[in-house]
Amino acid sequence: MSDSPSTAGTAEPEVRYETRGPVAVVTLNRPQVLNSFTRSMHATLQAILARVQDDRSVRALVLTGAGRGFCAGLDLSELDFTPGPDLLERVNPGPLLETCFNPTARALMNLRVPTVAAVNGVAAGAGVSLALTCDLVVAAPTASFVQAFSKIGLIPDAGGSWLTVQRLGLARALGLALLGDRLSAQQARDWGMIWDVADDPLAAALALAERLAAMPTQALVATRALLRGAPQRSFETQLQAECEWQSALGRTHDYVEGVTAFLQKRPPQFKGE
Repeated sequence: MSDSPSTAGTAEPEVRYETRGPVAVVTLNRPQVLNSFTRSMHATLQAILARVQDDRSVRALVLTGAGRGFCAGLDLSELDFTPGPDLLERVNPGPLLETCFNPTARALMNLRVPTVAAVNGVAAGAGVSLALTCDLVVAAPTASFVQAFSKIGLIPDAGGSWLTVQRLGLARALGLALLGDRLSAQQARDWGMIWDVADDPLAAALALAERLAAMPTQALVATRALLRGAPQRSFETQLQAECEWQSALGRTHDYVEGVTAFLQKRPPQFKGE
């Protein structure tokens, strides 16, 4: 078990980090405010993700929240709403997106290993985006997802405007974004926004991550890239992309090991290489 890189030795880091064998477990840890994000919390999480990116012993990642919520997006105390002549500059969320939320979203979306979100409670605002940047999402039956931006005069951010359309299609993504209604975990699963609902989402997410960690990591990440990009490609372009990825993967250890194990009728021993 390991502490988060920037908070080692402290009793309650804003983001907890541990490893369970080849699985990294990252826990947002501000339960008193539903794990809403501060600037320092983003810095810690980004440092953890960079650590995972460099640590070849990690083969999958689970992201969850402490307490009764997953993540409520931005902690609004990070913005200064004190009346004054420069109010609009001080409350502008754009710089926070550019320096905090967007780098976090990019890091999760492009992580070297497959990712699973264990949504233990409400995911609101950018918390929804954060969950959906993960490859698979498992939610508690009592969890919910709410795009509350329209209620405060903003738009879905941290990738939410792209992720919800990709997962749900335009009609349902528009309904959630415009109305700001709460979507239950069960409905999210039925609509295809998340993978599953489980009474213990962390245990379920860990089980999935352990399965993924034993698989050929590069092939999993390549599959993710191909499927995400498919809606923007023509069929012919997708065929070419498949050819390029297959050629690259055909030179990996795990491909040779997978075929050899199949021919020898034994379980493969993948290394993520």
